[in-house]
Amino acid sequence: MNLDNTDKQILEILQTNGRITNSELAKLVNMSPSPTLERVKKLERNGYILKYVALLDPAKVGTHFFSYVEVTLVRHGKGAVERFMNSITELEEVLECHHITGGADFLLKIATKDIPAYEDFIIHTLTALPDVQHLKTLVVLSTLKQETKLPINGD
Repeated sequence: MNLDNTDKQILEILQTNGRITNSELAKLVNMSPSPTLERVKKLERNGYILKYVALLDPAKVGTHFFSYVEVTLVRHGKGAVERFMNSITELEEVLECHHITGGADFLLKIATKDIPAYEDFIIHTLTALPDVQHLKTLVVLSTLKQETKLPINGD
């Protein structure tokens, strides 16, 4: 699927306001509601739109501690990597997991209630996973920018 300017405009708008009504969206892209809805459905079917979510205030839901953790595995073979990836997807504290290059194998973004909860997670959960050899924690002191909106470059 090639994105035209209207598709790109729809994606830009939905990234800013996922709750916009189809009628409002149609007005903003200068189309009638029916073809606008069909375009959105097509973008969903083709995997451009993965899901719709609500972004929460972490402090109001009791999440006050964020960290990034570099994880190095004992082995780098396919089995070890797959075991780790399968295990990590089940952990709700892990907001992001990236397979990376460099000194570590994975970079995780972790969210917990506080430092003691983080310590408990590291000791009893993360280091207990098979093949984990080394962890390096980077603590988030403050967040200056946190975006969810992606630049639309595709054709």
